[in-house]
Amino acid sequence: MNKLLLTAAMVAMISTGAMAQSTVTTTTGTGHTAAVQIEPEYRTKIRSYVTEHKVRPVETREKIVVGQPVPREVELEAVPAEWGPSLTKYRYVYSGERVMLVDPSTREVVQEID
Repeated sequence: MNKLLLTAAMVAMISTGAMAQSTVTTTTGTGHTAAVQIEPEYRTKIRSYVTEHKVRPVETREKIVVGQPVPREVELEAVPAEWGPSLTKYRYVYSGERVMLVDPSTREVVQEID
């Protein structure tokens, strides 16, 4: 019940427009993060960052997908502040031409930046 109230408070705070970027995190009934919505202009900014900084993609045996944990041997990269304050709590992985946002506490992929 407390998690539900905390989540509702976070969503309300995010939706007030206090942040320059519109990001919403939804939570499943089990408490796992289900999705992070990112405005198109921030998606473009993220893709540009990866290209400009020549981030080297990681290679794994299994495909890295939303909702699944990233293998332990894969190093998670810190999200740069320029991606927005609401995203800095996440880490990211660049794999197969895709940027994946990862919850560092669970290593679960929460969003693919396309």
